[in-house]
Amino acid sequence: KACASCHTDKLVGVAARYPAVDSKTGELFNIERRINTCRDDHQSLPELDYESEDLLALTAYVSNQSIGHKIGVSVTGAAAKHYKAGEQYFRTRRGQFNLSCSQCHNENWGKRLRGDTISQGHLNGFPAYRLEWQGLGSSHRRLRDCDLGVRAEPLDFGDETYISVELYLAARAKGLNVETPAIRR
Repeated sequence: KACASCHTDKLVGVAARYPAVDSKTGELFNIERRINTCRDDHQSLPELDYESEDLLALTAYVSNQSIGHKIGVSVTGAAAKHYKAGEQYFRTRRGQFNLSCSQCHNENWGKRLRGDTISQGHLNGFPAYRLEWQGLGSSHRRLRDCDLGVRAEPLDFGDETYISVELYLAARAKGLNVETPAIRR
């Protein structure tokens, strides 16, 4: 059964509303998790691994259907606890450098770090093609890179905490257009 057999609208605007709480399980789903759940529930196919070319391609395709749509995730109701967890992670110092995400992406955005301009940490272009990766990568790959950069132990791809961080960052990006797949340095 093809994805298009259920999704006749081609998923227009969907990425602008993710991450979102799943109505069946009450868990926070990002697009990757939604794709894997649909594969399991509706196609009897195995889950795709994070950072696999197949999952990155499907995520980029779904997200690309929302280009130009304004990001507008829900952070109320069941999503509120995930939003707070994501914000807490963003503001907590970690690693050998004892830095938080907030210190770079709130206090120093626009400045330079090792030849790169520090962004405000928006994920509206992910999955993105990064020149340093020479290919597409997920937002979790970027979050893991940041954790490694401050010499903190990175979380696993698909970790619930990273999905909560995605929700927090999507809420910060409210009103920005989806621009997936983007190109980043």
